Amino acid sequence: MDAVHPDVAQAFRPAIHAAHYFRVIAAGKAAPAMATAAARRLGSRVRAGLVVAATMAPVPDGFELIIGGHPIPTVASEHGGRRALALAETCEPDEQLVVLLSGGASALMAVPAEGVLLDDKRATTERLLRAGADIHALNTVRKHLSAIKGGWLASRAGGACTALAISDVVGDDPSVIASGPTVTDTSRFGDALDVLRRFGGEAAYPSAVVARLRRGADGAAPETPKPGDTRLAQTTTTVVGSRRNAMAGALAAAAALGYHVLRLDDPVIGEARTTAVAHLRAVLARSAGLARPACIVSSGETTVHVTGHGTGGRNQEFALAAAGPLARADAPAIVASVGTDGIDGPTDAAGALADSTTIERARAAGLLPDRYLSDNNAYAFFDALGDLILTGPTGTNVGDLQVILLA
Repeated sequence: MDAVHPDVAQAFRPAIHAAHYFRVIAAGKAAPAMATAAARRLGSRVRAGLVVAATMAPVPDGFELIIGGHPIPTVASEHGGRRALALAETCEPDEQLVVLLSGGASALMAVPAEGVLLDDKRATTERLLRAGADIHALNTVRKHLSAIKGGWLASRAGGACTALAISDVVGDDPSVIASGPTVTDTSRFGDALDVLRRFGGEAAYPSAVVARLRRGADGAAPETPKPGDTRLAQTTTTVVGSRRNAMAGALAAAAALGYHVLRLDDPVIGEARTTAVAHLRAVLARSAGLARPACIVSSGETTVHVTGHGTGGRNQEFALAAAGPLARADAPAIVASVGTDGIDGPTDAAGALADSTTIERARAAGLLPDRYLSDNNAYAFFDALGDLILTGPTGTNVGDLQVILLA
C-alpha cells in the first residue's frame, strides 16, 4: 500500500491557497496520515485541527481525534460530524479551511438532517448495503439525509476552503467521495427516493427517512447546494490519489519480481460472484499472448447482495466465485482480491486468494464451495483453507485491487 499512502501519493502537491492561518479537518481511513502531512506542510499556521478516523492512530499535536464507526455510523460519528461543522463555522476571515477526505468518511463523519435520527440513517445504510446498492446509490441517499454531506460542510465555512481527497470510488468523482461534503450536488431528493424504490421499496426503510425525502421532493426541505451556489464559490476539491496509484504500485512490484505485467484500466464493478467469473474469463483471453510468468492487475469495487447468514466481504466472495473457473483453467493460476484499506466487509481480512487447487483442497477438507457461496460465508471457507489475506488496517483506501498470476 506504499503507492497510495497519503505521503507517497503526495497529497499536498496541489497548492494550498495563500492564507495566513488554517483550520484542518481530516476524515476517513487515511485521516491520521493526511493530517500528519498537513501539519508538516502548514506548521504553526494551523490554528485548529480535527481527525475523524476509523481506528486509533497518532495525530499531530493540537489535533482532536474522534473514532467514528464504519461502515455503519455510530454516536461517535455524529459527534465527529458536529465537531467538523463547528470548526468550519468558526473560520475567521484570515483563515482557510482545509478538508482532507479519504474512503470511509461518509460513515465516520455523520450529521443527520432535521427530522432524521442517527438510528434512522444507520438502518437505511444497513438496508442499502445488504440489498447490494453501489456507492453512488448509497451516497445519493446519504446526502439527502445529512447536514454535512453534499456540499453542506463547505457551505458552513463562509470563505476559502480547499479539499484534497484520496478516492475510493470508481470514476474518482469528488461529489461521490465521502458523499461530497465540499462539492455541490447534482442529485435531488427525488433521486434518493428512486434509490429506495430500486433497493427494496419505501416500506423497507424507516418512516422518518421516507418522510424526509418526500418533504424534500415536494420542496418543503432545502436541497443540497447545487452547481453555481455562491456559498461554495471559494471552494476547490482535488483528487490526489486513487485506484490507479495502487495498480501502478502493484505492477511495479510484480515487474521487479520478474513477471510480465498487464494493466486493465476498466473498473471491476457489479455483483462480486458474477463479475469474478466474467472478469477471469476476460483476463485469460486478453493475456493469451502475454509471456509467462504473467501478472495482471485490475481494480474497482464490486457489490454483494446478501441473502445468506454467513460472514465475508466482496473481495472474499469474488475470490470464492473465481475458484471454480480456476480449477477448469488450462494452466495454473492464482487470483487475489483485496480491499486496499485492509478491511473487507465486517471481517478482519483484507480479502482472499484462490488458485487452481482451491476446489480440490476444499473437497478434501469436506468443504462445499457452492454452499459457502450461497450463504455469503466466504470468510469461513477461506479461513478453513488458510487462504485469507490478513494485512490489518492500512491507513488508506482507494477501493479494491485484483491481482492474477499465470504460470
